Amino acid sequence: MANSLVAMSNQVRGFGTLPLERQIGLIIAVAAAVTLVASLFMWITRPTYTVLYPSLADHESAQVAEALGRHGVAYRLDPATGAVTVPARQVHDARLKLATEGLPKASGFGFELLEQDQGLGTSRLIENARYHRAIEGELARSISTLSSVESARVHLALPRQSVFVRDRTSPTASVVVNLYGGRTLDENRVAGIVHLVASSVPDLEPDRVTVVDQRGRMLTQPPGDTDGVMASTQQLDYTRRLEDGYVRRIMDILTPILGENAVRAQVAADLDFSRIERTTEAYDPEFSVVRSEQISEDESRGSGVGGVPGALANQPPEAGVIVEEDAGDVENGLAQAPGSTSRRTVRNYEVDRTISHIREAPGSLRRLSVAVVVDHRVQVGENGQGERGPLDEAEMERINTLVREAVGFDARQ
Repeated sequence: MANSLVAMSNQVRGFGTLPLERQIGLIIAVAAAVTLVASLFMWITRPTYTVLYPSLADHESAQVAEALGRHGVAYRLDPATGAVTVPARQVHDARLKLATEGLPKASGFGFELLEQDQGLGTSRLIENARYHRAIEGELARSISTLSSVESARVHLALPRQSVFVRDRTSPTASVVVNLYGGRTLDENRVAGIVHLVASSVPDLEPDRVTVVDQRGRMLTQPPGDTDGVMASTQQLDYTRRLEDGYVRRIMDILTPILGENAVRAQVAADLDFSRIERTTEAYDPEFSVVRSEQISEDESRGSGVGGVPGALANQPPEAGVIVEEDAGDVENGLAQAPGSTSRRTVRNYEVDRTISHIREAPGSLRRLSVAVVVDHRVQVGENGQGERGPLDEAEMERINTLVREAVGFDARQ
């Protein structure tokens, strides 16, 4: 211990013997080292802040920050995004405390509107309005879960149903989607939104649902525009997809043979988008059977009374007197009046009958034009150097055969 004190005193005496400039430099160096160590210690021991809830609106962030201040939880606002951040070790604790206050509130309103106290005297109109608003909010939340949709709003037009069928009006719906920057909705996703809304509302047809993005562009085909601009656009898109499909098939079969950049193909398709419906009714008399038959026969004979007309001739004989008929008259048929006989026959036949209703789908292929360009092949010449030359006839015929097979060419058509 004594030796340590002596060594320290010697160092202190040695420091005092140094020039003033060196003494100031040593003091500054010691102070900088102490500051660096303290800063490093504080940087290592300081808490790491993480985002508490991502994608919060400004008013929701203000509510969350106010609640964190009441609970004594340290928080910061990210200067770049404005998100609320808390120490990483307090994230779960902060979320539990906010959950007790119902924060953050879900975007929009759903069926929780029905859980609110409506008070006494609430009219049926207000109850129906709240129910419709709850359905709209739930649909908007479901649509917002799509990856490309940032937010959505749903408007339902639900008319009051009448007891008379002819006076009933079908419900309609409109959806406004706010997409993320650079995101789009393809036809399948738009159709999914349409059928989601239509399946959630009774008596709502998919063609009565309209989807619009934040820029006002209609993403669904308007009803009644089957022969308008939208139909022409869809026909053009279908034609382009069909042509691109044929081009890919040609390229996939020729590229391994000729090389990556040695072949180009173009296809022009002529499609028929006419809507044709035909109904044909044909009868085959050779295939007929009797379905029903009715035979009727009527026969009537005279009573045998003859003679001169008059009251005296038609008097009955006296009592006890038998009138004998002449045998010759009986044989000649004069004793009986002439009779009548009729015969009727009704037959109903079942004839072979065929009814055909044919509806041709639009978009049938009428003509397909294919153009394929192949590059010259590098061949070794007589001088031993590579020379570019055309393909021979055998190779060209082979390529033509492959192209025909790729596009489904049939010489009989």
